[in-house]
Amino acid sequence: MPVLVASDLDRTLIYSAAALALTMPDLRAPRLLCVEVYEGKPLSYVTETAAGLLTDLGDAALFVPTTTRTRKQYQRINLPGPPPKYAICANGGHLLVDGVSDPDWQARVTARLAGECAPLAEVQAHLAATADPLWLRKHRVAEDLFTYLVVERPLLPEEWVKELAAWAENRGWTVSLQGRKIYAVPKPLTKSAALHEVARRTGADLTLAAGDSLLDADLLLAADRGWRPGHGELAEAEFSAPSVTAVAERGVLAGERILREFLKAARQGR
Repeated sequence: MPVLVASDLDRTLIYSAAALALTMPDLRAPRLLCVEVYEGKPLSYVTETAAGLLTDLGDAALFVPTTTRTRKQYQRINLPGPPPKYAICANGGHLLVDGVSDPDWQARVTARLAGECAPLAEVQAHLAATADPLWLRKHRVAEDLFTYLVVERPLLPEEWVKELAAWAENRGWTVSLQGRKIYAVPKPLTKSAALHEVARRTGADLTLAAGDSLLDADLLLAADRGWRPGHGELAEAEFSAPSVTAVAERGVLAGERILREFLKAARQGR
């Protein structure tokens, strides 16, 4: 019976230059490996040690990248180790099997969204009417499933985010602020639902997970064991659960630590 490892990517396992949090003296900084290039420029990194751990994890467990990224954004990432059989994209909206979205899963997700929450168009209209051009930089729709804003974070009023969260809650949506992005995501669109589906298909008897944002909370609670880094929305909210471990490390070293924990637990589980 396989061990299934479902991990968020951005700011959990992979890090932009701005999120690396290299606070040590330069001479002691870890060597980095670029795992994503966008428009000809390096975008995301892991430490070289983490790259080796990812390769080992691919041999010890079924590794399932689990991300809020769209399929196109996910496919830019080139992680070390064997190509994943499964990947979860668009916060659970797409379940990739050998790189192709599973049509049965997509149909199930579409049906749930239609029956359980306000339509995307209503949320888009509200954001367009209330977001201030002073701090709004981009308004994007992801996979026709959810929407997000790119903002100037120092100019963003905290009260506006709270008001948006309350408005969205009443319509079956969740709001998450991650760096310069504000996500509005339907509540039925979850990483945990996709995790359960992969576990069902593979017969996994142990599930492990990691994530840093509020959109990862359900994933951590759905797994047998979970980890969160010392940064991010979950750390700021002091999120805790009996099965979830908060690591002290922040930035790219947190990703390395989480991979060590995954590998240790996977080997013990097997």
